[in-house]
Amino acid sequence: PPAPAPRTGPLPAAATPPTILVLGDSISAGYGIALEQGWVALLQRRLADQGYGYRVVNASVSGETTTGGLNRLPRALALHRPTIVIVELGGNDGLRGLPLETTRDNLARIVQLARGAGARVLLVGMKIPPNYGPRYASGFEQIFSELARRERLPLLPFFLDKVALTPGLMQADGIHPNAAGQPLLLANLWPFLRPLLRAATARSEVASRPAAGAK
Repeated sequence: PPAPAPRTGPLPAAATPPTILVLGDSISAGYGIALEQGWVALLQRRLADQGYGYRVVNASVSGETTTGGLNRLPRALALHRPTIVIVELGGNDGLRGLPLETTRDNLARIVQLARGAGARVLLVGMKIPPNYGPRYASGFEQIFSELARRERLPLLPFFLDKVALTPGLMQADGIHPNAAGQPLLLANLWPFLRPLLRAATARSEVASRPAAGAK
């Protein structure tokens, strides 16, 4: 029999795995530790170990504010087309004493842009030290809970829970978790992320089913 004719068209592209985009600051950028020790890298390994076919893109920058994250987000959404966006921003706004209204508006706009691009959003809450004054500290914390309630978002109330005040888990600056604290950050986040993974997976499976009557 004659040899099969060679292919002339392009080979089919490999399916791109769904993406989780982490939009964060130094807590997520791995400040002061090796990148492979950070919670974002640990998340990628856990997803692989548990059979979730996601890739994680870390779009976190040390020193980032909500204004900087908002400015960078449109390009990141267009480039990576994430299924889930984890928003871990606001801590630097608080530490710099920036107006609460600015932080609130920026986070709301970040959520709107991510949802507008078809992504589900997980909001990560932060707290600031009480020496900023109880009114400012309380108002800062309420930004996250109020936004989550208004936009019906899953909210991790405090990312550094059981880490920030635990001896041996923070770096010398008292702001950034060390390598030993990173697994606890992931442990704090995972229960809030897992339902989004399941929902996104279910949506993908429904979308991939053939239409009724299709052959």
